[in-house]
Amino acid sequence: MSCLMPEMRETVLKPSPTPATLLQAAITRLRAAGVPGPARDARLLLAHALGIAPDRLTLALAEPTPEEAGERFHALVERRAARQPVSQIIGARLFWGRRFKVTPDVLDPRPETEILIAEALAEPFARVLDLGTGSGAILLTLLAERPGARGLGVDISPAALEVARANAQALGVAARAELRLSDWFADVTGRFDLIAANPPYITRAEMAALAPETRDWEPHLALTPGGDGLAAYRAIAACCGAHLSPGGRLLVEIGPDQADAVCALFTASGLAAPRVLRDMDNRPRLVAVRAG
Repeated sequence: MSCLMPEMRETVLKPSPTPATLLQAAITRLRAAGVPGPARDARLLLAHALGIAPDRLTLALAEPTPEEAGERFHALVERRAARQPVSQIIGARLFWGRRFKVTPDVLDPRPETEILIAEALAEPFARVLDLGTGSGAILLTLLAERPGARGLGVDISPAALEVARANAQALGVAARAELRLSDWFADVTGRFDLIAANPPYITRAEMAALAPETRDWEPHLALTPGGDGLAAYRAIAACCGAHLSPGGRLLVEIGPDQADAVCALFTASGLAAPRVLRDMDNRPRLVAVRAG
């Protein structure tokens, strides 16, 4: 007969699961839910639940799991199983090497948008305008990379602008970043050396085929204008000439099938011959034009 008290026997019989055990169970759960890359996401969520950097997770896998961390991890995994994006769950996403706050009110900054950043930084600029700024990822990255520049970011969503303001403060560029409520150019004055935009461009017909992480969790206002997906480009083409400095550049992200249509809109508006830049998958991703 054991001399241990019941509570002690329970402790002996049911030790706390290690992070390694929790991780394997989470991978199984996410895979069953159809989540792409379940191992990667489970590791990110486990590191977040434990309050450690993801690159430190391997060192912690054999340690006992604090009870609160285990409960927190289970809740995070269930949110991911419901196809909520990891960036929304942990509240942040890396973009151009910097950490940006992310909420359901803004698009998740995506790696393909870094093509726009690289092209923008290829030439100097002093004043930049970011149309539909969302989290501020484009505007704030450009200002952080060019300490002498100032910029304006506009968005139609007050909630998105609050996220952008928080990111501007966190990145130390708030003094050089004005963030303003505006429907494209409606409340924009002055001219800019650089105008950048990642506007909504998904067609109404394409929305149903999007991954659940995008379709069900990101703001539809920032994803699609409805119809043929070109409404934002028409608005930009109609007004950008009045806000570009002589020789100024306009850079807009596009959908992979929109290059010809967007180039035609800008050419008709009087801008110089557009250039199309491709992403790492060799798909058209960016249209660049220059004012005369």
